[in-house]
Amino acid sequence: MTGKVYLVGAGPGDPGLITVKGMWALEQAQVVVYDRLVDPSQLQAVPDDAELIFVGKARGRQELTQLEINQLLVDKAAQGFTVVRLKGGDPFVFGRGGEEALELKANGLPFEVVPGVTSAIAGPAYAGIPLTHRGISTTFTVVSGSEDPNKPESTIPWDILAKNGGTLVVLMGWKSLETILATLKEEGLPPTTPAALVQWGTWSDQQTVTGNIENILDKGQEAGLTPPVITVIGEVVNLRKDLAWFDKRTLFGKRVLVTRSRSQASRLCTLLEQSGANPVELPTIQISPLDDFSELDTTLERLTDYNWVIFASANAVESVFERLELKGKDARALAGTTVGAIGPATAQALANRGITTDFMPSHPVSEKVIKELSGRDWKGVSVLLPSADIGRHELEKGLAEMGAQVNRLSAYRNVPVAGVSDLAKRAFIDGVDVVTFTSSSTVRNLAEMLDGDLTAIQASFIACIGPVTAATARELGLRVDLEASEHTVEGLVDALTGHFAGGELSRQ
Repeated sequence: MTGKVYLVGAGPGDPGLITVKGMWALEQAQVVVYDRLVDPSQLQAVPDDAELIFVGKARGRQELTQLEINQLLVDKAAQGFTVVRLKGGDPFVFGRGGEEALELKANGLPFEVVPGVTSAIAGPAYAGIPLTHRGISTTFTVVSGSEDPNKPESTIPWDILAKNGGTLVVLMGWKSLETILATLKEEGLPPTTPAALVQWGTWSDQQTVTGNIENILDKGQEAGLTPPVITVIGEVVNLRKDLAWFDKRTLFGKRVLVTRSRSQASRLCTLLEQSGANPVELPTIQISPLDDFSELDTTLERLTDYNWVIFASANAVESVFERLELKGKDARALAGTTVGAIGPATAQALANRGITTDFMPSHPVSEKVIKELSGRDWKGVSVLLPSADIGRHELEKGLAEMGAQVNRLSAYRNVPVAGVSDLAKRAFIDGVDVVTFTSSSTVRNLAEMLDGDLTAIQASFIACIGPVTAATARELGLRVDLEASEHTVEGLVDALTGHFAGGELSRQ
């Protein structure tokens, strides 16, 4: 069988800028050949059994030459594989995708091109610079800065570009920028013409420097810019002072360590990214099935024996319903039972199963849950508490003291993630501005990963999802800088944005 190659534009950096068809191609891929300027999170869409081949190139070094990449695509397609060639930006805009397509065509191999958002447009847009604007610029030109503007055979009409009055975008031109600017001035472009440098456009560590063509290089060097850098030249640069948005978000540029389990981290990471932060995912725990389901299964067979079922977490909901479904049962197994949920995420997990909760506390803290339940008569009431294999027992004890017959049942396991100690240490070496803790187990597990040395954590801003987690952090000797008043990931992010925007917060 003959395979097929999809030449896919990954977009300029922000993983959300890949097209729907590009994501679809990744989901079908058996082989992915990808570049340096591709956000690794996009590769999460690739099937687990697919082969990932890095062929990234940077100035002065490269994994494979372009000819070797061409041959790699031919070989893999000829072997019958569905291949995705994932390229930063757009494959046909200074991406050498045309060369790869011609090689595939010459070998009789089928291919499709999936265009991507080019950094030439997206980088300036994320810097608040529109390439065209009524009354200012009605044309824009994108050129490669890799070509020496002084060489006799140059194909770039610098003399025309210096006089056409439109916007000029230079890609890959950091090394030759001094010569490019000098050439434009020699060709008549006024030294006062506005200019901007956008480093790592659309990435969380994007940096933008503005000036004019006379001083922009000095300003860029003073700012410590290094490739990749996009240069924008023209009057539209002046619009940045009013239109800048990406780097004006509250948490922009802050590296935030996310210690939540991998299965639960996506929502927190998304909220942090929307606030401008750069989430550094380091799952300190993972949700694992029980080694032995016999007790859980036996209990679920007699759910009708319980007057109440109070779910401690969304994970407990998922685990219980997975076991019910294996027995051919569904939400009707809880008919006639009063159902409680500790926290809105747990209530939503139940709602997804068609169950409206009868009780949800105003705050998902055991002590407050008990207080809110204390007005009821619990004598002789049977209560099932599906939860993790480890955790606090305050709710169980409180209900029992009020006369309830309580069965706290393990529905899943919280276990430390193996082999991430080095990743944890590396994350702090690379720099962490904020450490988030979403449960007591994440605090303990991170401390264990760092071999008990809390110095690196203490050097960061420490934010906890609620009082129980904060208490655990203090027990281990950590300083707690922020405690969310709403004990959810949404509440945690709101508290962080409130603090860094100078708003109110609950500080301990």
